[in-house]
Amino acid sequence: MTRRFLAFDLETAKEVPGEDFNWRPHRPLGITCAATLTGDTGDLRHWSTMAKPDQHAPRMSRDDIIGLLHYLEGKSAEGYDVLSWNGLGFDFDVLAEESGDLPRCRALAQGHVDMMFHVVCALGYPVSLDKAAEGMKVPGKAAGMSGRLAPQMWAQGRHKDVLGYVAQDVRLTLAIADAAEKRRSFAWITRKGTRSTLALPQGWLPVRDALCLPEPDTSWMTKPMKRRDFMNWALG
Repeated sequence: MTRRFLAFDLETAKEVPGEDFNWRPHRPLGITCAATLTGDTGDLRHWSTMAKPDQHAPRMSRDDIIGLLHYLEGKSAEGYDVLSWNGLGFDFDVLAEESGDLPRCRALAQGHVDMMFHVVCALGYPVSLDKAAEGMKVPGKAAGMSGRLAPQMWAQGRHKDVLGYVAQDVRLTLAIADAAEKRRSFAWITRKGTRSTLALPQGWLPVRDALCLPEPDTSWMTKPMKRRDFMNWALG
């Protein structure tokens, strides 16, 4: 039976200085908008708060953020696999803080499919969404945009551009998931510019199952990433 994916992504409000995107010391970040996309029906939804009928608010209200959380829970209950790229280490962490509902966000995060976290569990290092798209040969991220630019652009009133960017990210996330599921293999472009692959005999695993994968050999890495780094907030 074909899996039903629901891709999810959000954009934050506060600008984070530096090239390494060390965002935790700058929290709370706030949420400007989010997007969800169902793979079977193509239902693309934008999530934001309207200050006026024709004007987006600087940040989403807690009520609207909780509405997004309830939507994700409802679709999960319907049998959708909530899907993200680094949702465990970022999106659901931010969603938990901004919604004020840690237990529900924790449950969703542990049960959802975070493709990047699956890759980290299997290989010991992450892959960017851009390099995944290139390796899987699917259309990439919106040109001239990045998550780091999104807060500034939103503050400048370029709401349409940011909404288009977050929508493209969920389309891309879904396209990568579907292509890899069909091939039972994931491909990406390495830092050396070569193409590498990872077998997915069971398809993409939910976070709780990815945690059961054997620990990869990271002895060759200077600063290996630990699975716990992505989920400290969700433990307990």
